[in-house]
Amino acid sequence: MEWNPIGDQLLLKVAKVSEKTKSGIILVDRDMQFTPAEVVKVGPGIFTMTGDRIPMTVKEGDSVLIYKSNLGENKSVMIDDSEYYLIRESEVGLVKSAQ
Repeated sequence: MEWNPIGDQLLLKVAKVSEKTKSGIILVDRDMQFTPAEVVKVGPGIFTMTGDRIPMTVKEGDSVLIYKSNLGENKSVMIDDSEYYLIRESEVGLVKSAQ
């Protein structure tokens, strides 16, 4: 992928969440406040007022949980016929490092 986020932006691929459990129980979407996603690309970080760069803590390949309210149509990006989301690092709820 040739596209790279700038500043403290993350390019995410949101995972499809199953609407049913293995036993067939239908899950209600309103109970899930977080959406899982994979970090595809990471921006370089932001600069402070003194010119120092604050590095990103989230890395490419990490799994993250994002509040559903932070994923709107205005953050959706279509690249190579795939849907991604571009959000700020501060909008991430939880991170599971890829190591």
